[in-house]
Amino acid sequence: MIEKVRIAVPSNGEGGMNGTRSGHFGHCDVFTFIDVEGGEVKTISTVQNQGHVQGGCMVPVNFLAGHNVNCLIVGGIGMRPLMGFKEVGIDVYYDGERAEIQPVVEDMIAGKLQRISDDQVCGGGGGGMNLP
Repeated sequence: MIEKVRIAVPSNGEGGMNGTRSGHFGHCDVFTFIDVEGGEVKTISTVQNQGHVQGGCMVPVNFLAGHNVNCLIVGGIGMRPLMGFKEVGIDVYYDGERAEIQPVVEDMIAGKLQRISDDQVCGGGGGGMNLP
């Protein structure tokens, strides 16, 4: 179980716990931030995405690091930003099945999500997953 962490979820529309997760983190509308302490959700907030340009994958990495994010839950990510998140100490978790934010966050808090592996990254440009 997670003790104290700030989780970021790339989200569609207005985001929030009842929202849906964006399929590609760099192209999301907002990031939903979930602050967890003692295994319980303490606060939920959203922040507008700063935009994404091809080859500019460090912009969201630095943006989330600047917002004290510890964990990111994605449905897709490229190798460059994944390496960037590793460099700044943000753990990246993967759930490619569910778009709803709340159950994915609940699984994250319960320790049921796996960190993304290098063979699960996108080829770039918002394409499909390269699953084994």
